[in-house]
Amino acid sequence: MRQFKPTNWVIEHSTVAYVSTLVITLIGLSIFTSLPKENFPDIVMPQIYVSTVYAGTSPKDMENLVTRPIEKELKGISGAKIRNIKSTSIQDFSSILVEFETDVEVDVAKQKVKDAVDKARTELPQDLTTEPDVIEVSFSDFPIMFINVA
Repeated sequence: MRQFKPTNWVIEHSTVAYVSTLVITLIGLSIFTSLPKENFPDIVMPQIYVSTVYAGTSPKDMENLVTRPIEKELKGISGAKIRNIKSTSIQDFSSILVEFETDVEVDVAKQKVKDAVDKARTELPQDLTTEPDVIEVSFSDFPIMFINVA
């Protein structure tokens, strides 16, 4: 019967195997404890939110008059990789969330979205209630936990 030599050696010298395992574990624990840690690390996910209010407009009109022209310009953004564009049109309100790849700087992404919204401005209704608002989504602005006491 053929035997695998390294396995036989470990079986015959089990003390060496146990000591090696212990040393590797201790080295791993010491490296883990020396790693820098933050209680509340800043999570950077390049996401930009565009909101537009147009009072007295149905969801369908909101989509056709506001959301689609802005989306069209957002899809034409070059120089920054867009991962996803999600939009919602409801009564009097349009929201668009633009997700960029993680290697894109948030400031660059925000400026590109602002430029695209400015380009779309000519196609938007002239009597908008407010100008489209471009906001950077920052996860550090959100609470980590909500606690309700009854």
